[in-house]
Amino acid sequence: MKLVLDDCSGRHPAARANAPAALRGLSLAVASGEQLAVIGPSGAGKTTLLHLLAAALKPAGGALQLDGRDPWKLSRGELQRLRGQLFLAPQVPPLPPRQRVVTTVLAGRLPHESLWASVRSLFYPTDIALADRALAHFDISDKLFERVDRLSGGERQRVGLARALATQARLFLVDEPLSALDPTRAQQAIESLTRAAAERGATLVTTLHHVEMALRHFPRIIGLREGELAFDLPAAQVTPQRLHQLYEQHLDELDSSAPSAPPDAPAATAPVVMYCR
Repeated sequence: MKLVLDDCSGRHPAARANAPAALRGLSLAVASGEQLAVIGPSGAGKTTLLHLLAAALKPAGGALQLDGRDPWKLSRGELQRLRGQLFLAPQVPPLPPRQRVVTTVLAGRLPHESLWASVRSLFYPTDIALADRALAHFDISDKLFERVDRLSGGERQRVGLARALATQARLFLVDEPLSALDPTRAQQAIESLTRAAAERGATLVTTLHHVEMALRHFPRIIGLREGELAFDLPAAQVTPQRLHQLYEQHLDELDSSAPSAPPDAPAATAPVVMYCR
């Protein structure tokens, strides 16, 4: 999926309507099938960018196009079909606590199923093998029939990522996918995401706190600072000097060698949000 932002601005999804824009005047073009990482200090506008690209947040200014179409000029049905072609994975996965992992993973297919098939799948999962394969990419297939509320924070995060692989999405938008993972699991997770996106020709945009991981696995790096574009460069051109300028007064965040949360820390529950017909 091709993405174009033209002088785009937006407010954080949790911000008040009259709050200042978290993202200002951003112009960006992403080719279909491209993979890029978005980095920057806390409050830079990274999450807001993903919500704009997911058509979950209407721009406060400027214009957005997904595959040459402005999502906010489409009919409700057309917008739902467009949203069905993308997958937005928040940092804290919105996983129903009492649901089985297999059902949670297969929920990624809901935008492409009829209402009857969706309801039936809640009680009788119809493609267990698909869920098992998706979980295997993140070395968590042994939790296939476990309840979500019995998983650790890191396990929940991996289940949330596995759900992306069960979708038919042409655009993956992934927010801080490594925050609850130890270094070994983080490496495995990012390799699985990038490989899966490449195999299906999907576009992948992810925000990363782990700067070294971003530079190692993504050919293109977007740097955001205080809601504005600081740089848009090939990874090889992102020098230590540029990183220090980007994270000025936030240099503690530049040390991304350790996970930001213990891998077994319990994950907070969040409202379930998914786009379905």
